[in-house]
Amino acid sequence: MKREIIRIDEEKCNGCGICIPNCHEGALQIVDGKARLISDLMCDGLGACIGHCPEGAITMETREAVPYNEKAVMEEMIGKGKNTIIAHLKHLKDHNEFGFLKEGIEFLLANREKADFEVDEVLEVISSHKPGSSTAGAKTDHQAITHGHGHDHGCGHSHSHSAGCPGSRAMTIERDNIAFAVGTAPADAPSELRQWPVQMHLINPNAGYFQNSDLMIAADCVAFAAGNFHGKYLKGKSVAIACPKLDSNMEVYVNKITALIDDAKVNTITVMMMEVPCCGGLMRLVKAGAEKAQRKVPVKMAIVGINGDVIKEEWV
Repeated sequence: MKREIIRIDEEKCNGCGICIPNCHEGALQIVDGKARLISDLMCDGLGACIGHCPEGAITMETREAVPYNEKAVMEEMIGKGKNTIIAHLKHLKDHNEFGFLKEGIEFLLANREKADFEVDEVLEVISSHKPGSSTAGAKTDHQAITHGHGHDHGCGHSHSHSAGCPGSRAMTIERDNIAFAVGTAPADAPSELRQWPVQMHLINPNAGYFQNSDLMIAADCVAFAAGNFHGKYLKGKSVAIACPKLDSNMEVYVNKITALIDDAKVNTITVMMMEVPCCGGLMRLVKAGAEKAQRKVPVKMAIVGINGDVIKEEWV
């Protein structure tokens, strides 16, 4: 199966070993002076090791890989002690991987005799752990997205922001101040975001929150333009965001969309994009991913005007 998995650039890797203890699953080892991925089976693809490489040698890629196996990871890890087990299970909880977390806990309960620690103490720590309070954000530290430079992205010229592209034309949008009266300010509205990360290059299609979800794929500008984006459109959905004009290496996006359809088995896809011409590339990416998929899912398109109104909605 195709899935997200780490890639190590051996030219950048200096063998420092800092990444090793941060791979709770034991998928990394130093071999011949370089960090090596010793088992696809044990790499969960969540990238906790990435932010701990001082050389930026570890990145993510989508490729054919053996599916991650939580039981195999726990078999390998249980002899490493209580703190390693706790770090691993917190890692799963931080990333909302509740299916794997359940498997890990079930393994502990069924294999108490293999542990040199009190399993119930571990379970109590995990039960009281609040997601996001440890290292859930480590994945993004060395994954800054490089925008395409000098490429045509749909406006008939390179990425420099000239006035020739409608999407780059400067304008002022007048608002009635009454819209921001006391009690109606946007800050009063709750966020409907149910996951992290959200950028298409960073998401893992195998993450638990994508499984059987209704998926929103939105252009980067949409949430800033549409005032009711969270309450009306994002609520109850998983989300991935992208910019079809500025993002690079978008073939990865096509593969991830295919994986979201076939592997995560999303129920529906809503594509929200701006009315500017270059934003239409987002719909083309979704169609390309859907065409490669074995499953078929309903796709809805919503176009947002620059003034924030949704000017068109239709199933395609």
